[in-house]
Amino acid sequence: MINLTELAVLQRAATLELIQDEPTIYYAPGTYTVFLNGQLWQQGNTNVFSLFGLQPSMYYEARVQFENGQQAVCNFITPAESMVADVTQFGAVGDGKTDCTSALQAAISACLPGGTVYVPAGTYYTYPLFLKSNTLLYLEKGATLLAGSNRSRYPILPGMVKNPADGTERSFGTWEGNPLDSYASLITAIDGQNVAIAGEGVLDGNAAAAQWWVNPKIKKGAWRPRTVFCVRCTGLTLLGITAQNSPSWTIHPYYCTNVDILNITLKNPPDSPNTDGCNPDCCQNVRIIGAAISVGDDCISVKSGKYYMAKYHHAASRNIVVRNCLLQRGHGAVVLGSEVSGGVDGLRVQQCLMKNTDRGLRIKTRRGRGASSVIANIEFAQIAMENVQTPFVINMFYFCDPDGHSDYVKSKQPLPVNELTPTVQSLYCHHITCTGAQYAGVFFYALPERPVQNIRLENVSIAFDENATPGLPAMMDDLQPVKKVALFAANIQHLALHNVHFAGQQGETYQLENVQKFENTL
Repeated sequence: MINLTELAVLQRAATLELIQDEPTIYYAPGTYTVFLNGQLWQQGNTNVFSLFGLQPSMYYEARVQFENGQQAVCNFITPAESMVADVTQFGAVGDGKTDCTSALQAAISACLPGGTVYVPAGTYYTYPLFLKSNTLLYLEKGATLLAGSNRSRYPILPGMVKNPADGTERSFGTWEGNPLDSYASLITAIDGQNVAIAGEGVLDGNAAAAQWWVNPKIKKGAWRPRTVFCVRCTGLTLLGITAQNSPSWTIHPYYCTNVDILNITLKNPPDSPNTDGCNPDCCQNVRIIGAAISVGDDCISVKSGKYYMAKYHHAASRNIVVRNCLLQRGHGAVVLGSEVSGGVDGLRVQQCLMKNTDRGLRIKTRRGRGASSVIANIEFAQIAMENVQTPFVINMFYFCDPDGHSDYVKSKQPLPVNELTPTVQSLYCHHITCTGAQYAGVFFYALPERPVQNIRLENVSIAFDENATPGLPAMMDDLQPVKKVALFAANIQHLALHNVHFAGQQGETYQLENVQKFENTL
């Protein structure tokens, strides 16, 4: 049986999801046709799809018709719309050359709560724009917001602003987990409520033209912008849009709550530095559903800051769902870390297709992240991995930051447990099929002084590429290139395998070091 349910409904767009008794991975059981109020609307083949060009305050019946006769129906009403601020009425010109920043910002500023800032087809050259609460930014099909290339036109968001009266701090800019000055992004929202960006249009970070990718680790005035950066927003929705050519992380919600990232497309060149796809950072109640991501770094990376932010502005990332996503060509498909000093509690990844990434599941942390860095309640279910070099990785020796290659980080000897020691508690992976693996199927290397508490793999199959070449399964010191290693695990309290099968591996199937309890039931 197949049901159809709404994920989000905005004034002019909606995202729906097919729910099945026997779930399929990313793609629907077959091609289908969508009828809207009885009218042929579109065709599709994925479990998640969006409807565009809707009218406000309108009742809709969406019906999905499969070729085999199966049907599913969903009814919804679009919200009312207080006004439409067409950016061309405010002077924006979609010729790709005219600087439209003032006109676009004027339309945003003038829009009433509950209104829509409407961007018709055309290319609008602009510098950073700041959204406000209770507003929808709607990009029509064929509309592109193209980021300007002159760095001097980018405002700087200060990493931390201190209140002189009471000494309290408020972060505005951030870079890789620390409160550092950064350039404002193409789209920025600060302390907003019910902020939405939707449509079939494109947000183009234009990073190559601005040379953001040249000498990327050198700070030039401030750190690189994102494409979409939202700070302390409650109720954030991104629906249907494409974001590309990002200067650094593409979509970055920071200390946000109730975040929906639905049916979006993120694409950056494979060699573009630090261009992660979507990185919820110190966020709660996040849904990333129906996304198609192909980038130069991790596709999705859940973060919660480095030590300073966890100590003085602690917020764990909690209750995060990743479902029905296509994750391609990144360093990792779904990643935790490495900036996880605030911890991650509750991540469920389901029905995702991972293709040609370096790693599938990737947990990366290190000594120094701190006692608040507790990773717990992580579940991967109903996943397919194709040509993923190392499907499962836990690396607690990740060699990031200026001291990343120090003895403190890389030592494999047990060090004292203190306020700087991170924890990985629980991981459950089940109903997962991996083909075309290269380096290792499972590579878990925890700290000897803080072993991972509980890992369970169930109904998992991993097959290696017969032409696999050697490589490093994790970014840590003192590793040698390997290939076709079935399972390596070091410093685990309890490792349970139930119906886990390997094909085409070399050497011993189970290479265990300091695994206190090992269960293996075929």
